[in-house]
Amino acid sequence: MSTIPQSRLEQVIERFDEVEARMGATTDSDEIVALSREHAELKPVVEAARSLISMREGLAEAEAMAKEGDPEMAELAQEEISDLKARIPAAESEMQLLLLPKDSDDKANIVLEVRAGTGGDEAALFAGDLFRMYSRYAQLQGWKIDLQSASAGDVGGYKEIIANVEGDGVYGRLKWESGVHRVQRVPATETQGRVHTSAASVAVLPAPKDVEIDIRPDDIRIDTMRASGSGGQHVNTTDSAVRITHLPTGIVATSSEKSQHVNRDKAMQQLKIRLYEKEKQERDAERAEARASQVGSGDRSEKIRTYNYPENRVTDHRIGLTLYALDKVIAGDKLEDVVEALMTEDQARRLAAMEDA
Repeated sequence: MSTIPQSRLEQVIERFDEVEARMGATTDSDEIVALSREHAELKPVVEAARSLISMREGLAEAEAMAKEGDPEMAELAQEEISDLKARIPAAESEMQLLLLPKDSDDKANIVLEVRAGTGGDEAALFAGDLFRMYSRYAQLQGWKIDLQSASAGDVGGYKEIIANVEGDGVYGRLKWESGVHRVQRVPATETQGRVHTSAASVAVLPAPKDVEIDIRPDDIRIDTMRASGSGGQHVNTTDSAVRITHLPTGIVATSSEKSQHVNRDKAMQQLKIRLYEKEKQERDAERAEARASQVGSGDRSEKIRTYNYPENRVTDHRIGLTLYALDKVIAGDKLEDVVEALMTEDQARRLAAMEDA
């Protein structure tokens, strides 16, 4: 691993000091918010940089002391040298990770979309299982889920379900979930015990708080329709659901709560988020080198994971990860193990790309 230049560490500290000084001088509320956000992001980086600089300086002082004539001081210095040489590589590694370029959307909330794919009723049931997995994981992370729309399957689960997920660093942890998820199991309707293969697609769209997308009124068509429900008191008997179609791109956004006014606002916000994601994908496609260092393209048509129930196995095909704990992963309790493995692999690849550059 290459050594991080001292000038790079000093540059980070200098920027942190500038931010702190500006925070104490400005009275502009928007600037204060932006500076506070940057201050919070820089603080752990600066703490690690100062610690690494301190260790390097300590090592230089100990090596100088070891060359002096006093045998007793030289022995103490040698112990200090051994200790610091053992600690500095780990500090360098930590610093390398902290200095990796950040995805500006990693701290964003998300729109989570789960859709049944091939497999009919079984695919809809699996889509329901996936949504419950993410809901439980969100609960464990302290995130909030706000259901936007849902189309129930004929025997359970969902043909499609869309929800907003809000919290700290949601996109940064769940962005790798986009793609096709495959399930292998014996459906409840199977009388001969045969294992069937079905699939569901997951899309994770970043939803920054301030999505600035200009939409011309002439470019959209707004339709109202009767909201579908699960029966009983949940059935909406008025035409309150809203579907907005962006004519230039064909992108569609819907919302199906009780208030048509609320649905218009939510559907418009969803449309802006989808258009933002389209722009983001186009930008990413232009950065071929950066994308080559990622775990996967995030293309929702890419088969990323298999859930094999007979073997209680989950396999993520992008990084060759296999866990024999499907029951705990699909329950949401061990999804973190998969998320952490994907994040670690991405960091390793990006570090390797930096060192090769």
